[in-house]
Amino acid sequence: MINATLTEEEVGRLDRQIRVWGFEAQQRLGTATEVIKNIVLSGVGRLVIMDGDEVIEEDLGSGFFFRDEDVGKKRVDAAKDRIESLNPLVTVETITAFDGLEGPGFDATIRGVDLVCVTDWDRDGLIRINEACRRQGKPFYAGGTYGVLGYIFCDLLKHDYVAPHDRSVPKEAQKNIKLSATYPPLSDALTHRWSSLTKRQTKDLNPAVVFAILALWEHQKVLGQLPTGPDDVAELESMANAMISAADVKKQVLETIPSDLIQTLSETARTEFSPVCAIVGGMLAQDILKTLAARDPPIANFFTFDGNTGAGTVCRMSMP
Repeated sequence: MINATLTEEEVGRLDRQIRVWGFEAQQRLGTATEVIKNIVLSGVGRLVIMDGDEVIEEDLGSGFFFRDEDVGKKRVDAAKDRIESLNPLVTVETITAFDGLEGPGFDATIRGVDLVCVTDWDRDGLIRINEACRRQGKPFYAGGTYGVLGYIFCDLLKHDYVAPHDRSVPKEAQKNIKLSATYPPLSDALTHRWSSLTKRQTKDLNPAVVFAILALWEHQKVLGQLPTGPDDVAELESMANAMISAADVKKQVLETIPSDLIQTLSETARTEFSPVCAIVGGMLAQDILKTLAARDPPIANFFTFDGNTGAGTVCRMSMP
């Protein structure tokens, strides 16, 4: 959960625009709903939400902003009043249509915001939006869940922030220093090679979950959809193992993807579990606010959450 109690300085820093890029067309609302809720409750000045789809019956069980009478309405229109009711001090704007993922119109949309967040999108779409953000010099976040697994990726370009020099001393005696981090785009992060890591470092990053998510993205690319059941196990497993080999992961830690993980993903990747959405969406919103406030280090740069163990890890993908 985000701490809604902000200092006057932090409120000033957060009084800017955020675009939370709309929900995926496959009725995957949980992560986006959690991000919107947490950002609005934290008191950000202006929120712009984009989504061109209409409310359908399946949405009623996955998005708490919708009611029975909303079926057939544009999702952002149906949700707007309920989002605003969470915090009347936040200005909420909605866009019910957008022009593709390329071209001057798309770039103009991004130019008018301070940060872009995309939820539950396919890999190639994320790469194109990330590239558009870079053309306009805008920080980019992506996040989503697949059954019990979840992820957050961010490309914050060159990000400057302040953090305590020594957290071991009492808070009142802490002195802040200015730090900086350089982030790669998603296209570069996906070329990350693991050979420089020790066995212990590799194990600590839980690479099986990382490559399970990357394999899901590859499955969407090749087959045009997420796995639908047991018939997709062999294909998904083959994709994951090929990626593990290409990335030079320490074989003593992970030579092949665990078969039980792939089996579970093949059956649940299309499912949203509320606790996983709440955790990933809450962390995504909190990191966005941290970035806008330029206080403390944000995620660097690929976070994965494993609902089987309740643990999350951060992997520096192609970061210096």
